[in-house]
Amino acid sequence: MSAWLVSLAGTEAGQQLALILAVSAAFLHAVFGALQKGRHDPWLTRGAIDFSYGAMALPFALFVVPWPEPHMWPIFAGAFVIHTGYKLLQGWAYTKGAFTVVYPVVRGTGPFFTVIGAYLIFSETFSAVQWLGVAVLMSGILGLAVYNMVFMTEGRDTLVSAMVIAVFTGLFVALYTTYDAYGIRATADPFTFLAWFFFIDGLVFPVIAARRWRRMENPPTLGPLMTRGFFGGLVAFASFGSVMLATRLDKVGEAAVLRETSPVFAALIGWLVLKETVGPRRIALMALIAAGAVIVEMGG
Repeated sequence: MSAWLVSLAGTEAGQQLALILAVSAAFLHAVFGALQKGRHDPWLTRGAIDFSYGAMALPFALFVVPWPEPHMWPIFAGAFVIHTGYKLLQGWAYTKGAFTVVYPVVRGTGPFFTVIGAYLIFSETFSAVQWLGVAVLMSGILGLAVYNMVFMTEGRDTLVSAMVIAVFTGLFVALYTTYDAYGIRATADPFTFLAWFFFIDGLVFPVIAARRWRRMENPPTLGPLMTRGFFGGLVAFASFGSVMLATRLDKVGEAAVLRETSPVFAALIGWLVLKETVGPRRIALMALIAAGAVIVEMGG
């Protein structure tokens, strides 16, 4: 399967598969964010998720995929640092603000910087039409955040700090997207990168979560928490794995922009599952996000 995927890179079939993977990643990433923000403390949920996907990845890393080339170990170390920083910021943001406020800001600051990073590292360029699509998509995402700031009634005392943290989290999204694209292209077998990435990435947050759980006066029952972590781990494999493979098959910038349609799915999840209010203005802004993604894809 690895050889087949690698052979599709740069082809029309590869572009079509990358499109499917990037949009799938958008939906799954919104589900992943909702799982972290939902019933339990986001730090505990993240720890349970990371433990689950790290444990699931380990046997594949050791016994299924080819062993990483020597030059891959420094790359894995860099990914470990970047993703740990991203998750620390994201968990902090979710403790300060509502999911439908924080998530659009995190995702809205990512595409622009990712496109710039893809230009600097991979020499990718966007047409004028595609830049228009990026502008439309970002206006919808950031407009959604501004709307939430203006009309939100709960948690306004921590709103400013939540927004600032969310912006820095978005910068880390751009950083890890570009870096992961470099990493998955640096090895002969993309599944080698994925297996070892998920194992290494799952080492830190279970420790943070366990220490936090022990210090709680009324810690949650571990059964439901680990169940959420297990399903979150499966979603993480599908979501992050999909977008990483998309960046291996086609342009990094396009995959990143298409993935940022996730606030549309996130708003729907916030409304249907988390019972957060979604009105006609938000629907209009979500339509802008979807339109921006369509313009980027059609202008390519």
